[in-house]
Amino acid sequence: MILLFASLAALLVIGVPICYSLGVSAVLYFLVYQPSLVGILPLRIFAGTDSFAMLALPLFVLMGLLMNQGGITRRIIDFGMVFVGRMRGGLAVVNVIASMIFGGISGSSVSDTASIGAILIPEMTSKGYKNTTATGITVASSTMGMIIPPSIPMVIFGVASGASIGKLFWAGAIPGLLIGVVMIVIATIMAYRGKWPTERITLTLWEFLRRSGRALPALLMPIAVVGTITMGIATPTEAAGMGVLYAFIVGLFFYRELKLKEIPKLLTQSIRISATIMIITTFSRLYTWILVKEHVPLAITKFLTSIHVPGGVALLLFSALLFFVGDFIDVGPAILLLTPILLPAFEGMGVSAIQFGTVLIVGLAVGLATPPVGQCLNVANKIAGLELTETFVAALPFLVANFIVMILVSVIPALSEWLPRLLFK
Repeated sequence: MILLFASLAALLVIGVPICYSLGVSAVLYFLVYQPSLVGILPLRIFAGTDSFAMLALPLFVLMGLLMNQGGITRRIIDFGMVFVGRMRGGLAVVNVIASMIFGGISGSSVSDTASIGAILIPEMTSKGYKNTTATGITVASSTMGMIIPPSIPMVIFGVASGASIGKLFWAGAIPGLLIGVVMIVIATIMAYRGKWPTERITLTLWEFLRRSGRALPALLMPIAVVGTITMGIATPTEAAGMGVLYAFIVGLFFYRELKLKEIPKLLTQSIRISATIMIITTFSRLYTWILVKEHVPLAITKFLTSIHVPGGVALLLFSALLFFVGDFIDVGPAILLLTPILLPAFEGMGVSAIQFGTVLIVGLAVGLATPPVGQCLNVANKIAGLELTETFVAALPFLVANFIVMILVSVIPALSEWLPRLLFK
């Protein structure tokens, strides 16, 4: 175990990508301690991606790319302006609302940051907001994208844990919405204290109906995808396929911003993103197979049960670990690495896979907005031209919402389990 963990840490420190760090560390273990088993490595590597549920991953990625390219973001922002545009700090609140809606469409926080940030960061700056404020709230609010259903990290966790992906989607609904509500409250308080700008919007009934009608296909998207899974009409993979078709039709024929010549580029991009995740999945499963073989999860389970800590308290301690892990390891690898090791231990303490997965993903979402790895942070900085520390400091007040919801989900299982129980009887 010393060789396994030390080699992984050393490779990460010198900057080797996480997938190759896991693979090299695992191969070193076999060469040194189990050379007779080297022949089974190809089989174990293939087994790491041999999952029907994994087919949903590239389809959800492609769905998000199609909706982003199809002009969905501008319609969501226009829809949000109908309700809160005239209040002080209205654009900041629209930023949060747009992230809540778009997160339920793309399933990706990074897509959320790129699409909404490209429009709202320059827009907010031109309306009198500080560049740091506009960028900070964009980064913080985009963390909801991986929590609100459908969620790509939930799919990854479902593959790693064997839990129902449909239940996991709904488990993230209440925590994701709570984060959004708390962020809106924080933004409103800061807006009145800092005298943030207001927008002049002449809203007639016709204008309200026009904007609502244009946004309706976007608002129906998450309902259609997650609803078909909930009602048992489709598996997650089939629902993702229908979502791709829906996104293609809406972007091409309704909004008319998706061009056929862009399809090959989007397909290539989705393949690259999915292939990256699958490579990480392959080597992380090989690594965790070694850990299971060496009884590491069993040892952790025995330790946690021996100290007689309630499941909620253990989850709070786990949350603190997640803040540290998320600073240095991306979401996908962290899920695939931590789930096989720690989930059995928490299940032994009475914590369900649904609650564990929700806490895991809410906690790792914060890592997207913290240096040095934070992908959302880096994407927003490229848009705004800021330094990492500037954006992180500006995002920190809004990330308080994530911390509050993390604590609530850890100690109140119903926040993550009530909807799945209600909808999947």
